[in-house]
Amino acid sequence: MAMDKKMANAKVDRVLWIDLEMTGLDPDKDPILEVAAIVTDWDFNEIATYEGIIRSDDMTLQDRITQNAVFWDKNPESRDNLLKQNADGKDVLIVEDELIEFIDRNFTPGLPVLLAGNSIHMDRRFITTQWPRLDARLNYRMLDVSAWKVVFENKYNQHFMKPEDHRALADIRGSIDELKYYLAKVSI
Repeated sequence: MAMDKKMANAKVDRVLWIDLEMTGLDPDKDPILEVAAIVTDWDFNEIATYEGIIRSDDMTLQDRITQNAVFWDKNPESRDNLLKQNADGKDVLIVEDELIEFIDRNFTPGLPVLLAGNSIHMDRRFITTQWPRLDARLNYRMLDVSAWKVVFENKYNQHFMKPEDHRALADIRGSIDELKYYLAKVSI
């Protein structure tokens, strides 16, 4: 779905926050394990939420977790919980369908959706690779909280201690709280 520049730059009244949990950071090899989405207004009030578990074959999961053991060995509780829920997961394309339906219910038809999150460029790489129909619904612009983090930590020595649960819904809520923290420091 190609959008003209006027549509791509249209003012949006809602933000789509997404967080993915994957076995690693290679969108061509690592499967998505879990996805969460929250729709907010610009005061960052939650309007709607979505959670999805993606089923992967056990051999792929074990291989990719072994390949990324340095990370997963530091986060064993998250790893174990994500692996446990795998059996209850859905096919990756069904979850993509559900996310598109979620967008259809919560955003203006025909307008690109603004994607937000922490280091959202990485999640976007997975979306582009594994969910191209969802990717086509998203604006080329993104709201990346990690950009704010870089400025505030390096220029102002201000640090936000975000919990690192490595669970999608909790991570989004932490990212929203982090952005609120930075915005509270800005006076207009």
